[in-house]
Amino acid sequence: MKTQLDAINAAKVITILLIVSLIVILGLQGQRQVLYSCMHISYCSWWLLEQKIYPERRKQIFTEKVNLTGFITAILFVGVFYSLPALLAFTNSNDLSFTATVVSIPLFYFGSLINTAADIQKTTAKDCGEGLIRTGIWSEVRHINYTGDLMRYVSFSVIAGSIWAFLVPLSVFVLYLQRIKEKEISMVKKYKSFPEYKSKSFYLFPGIW
Repeated sequence: MKTQLDAINAAKVITILLIVSLIVILGLQGQRQVLYSCMHISYCSWWLLEQKIYPERRKQIFTEKVNLTGFITAILFVGVFYSLPALLAFTNSNDLSFTATVVSIPLFYFGSLINTAADIQKTTAKDCGEGLIRTGIWSEVRHINYTGDLMRYVSFSVIAGSIWAFLVPLSVFVLYLQRIKEKEISMVKKYKSFPEYKSKSFYLFPGIW
């Protein structure tokens, strides 16, 4: 039986194919489409490549088994729905504004850097047999990997230039809230030091406990 990670990997490939299809059908009309394609395709490619570089990641994330229905649902949600900003970007004939450019690029690259650094530190710590990770990039924000990922999805919506594109980061945010709630319940049971860590760290963003 396939895992959630297998389904997400397939969805990332679908996203890449959908964006390439938009390039072929609608063309790269301007900076908006070029920037969007480079950012979203590079993100999906890194997601797949990271598992080759750090194979232990496959044993740590999205390990739950899924049936055929779950597999298809993940592809439709992560692969197709998450591509909505791409469609909106390619059908937006307006020039990409200076403001959107200077907002989206830092959001994407710092979000990617934060997410990747958090994943690498967590993978390394787990390999070394460490317990609760509360140092380094995890010292101030206890779900910093999700923070970076949200920043990245917001950057896609900013480039798309449509309010409807923000449905994607909003849905990701709601999904993460659910996962975080379940995760923190299990961490209270697993780590005696988690309550102290929780009291001294932020939730998803600095200033939000």
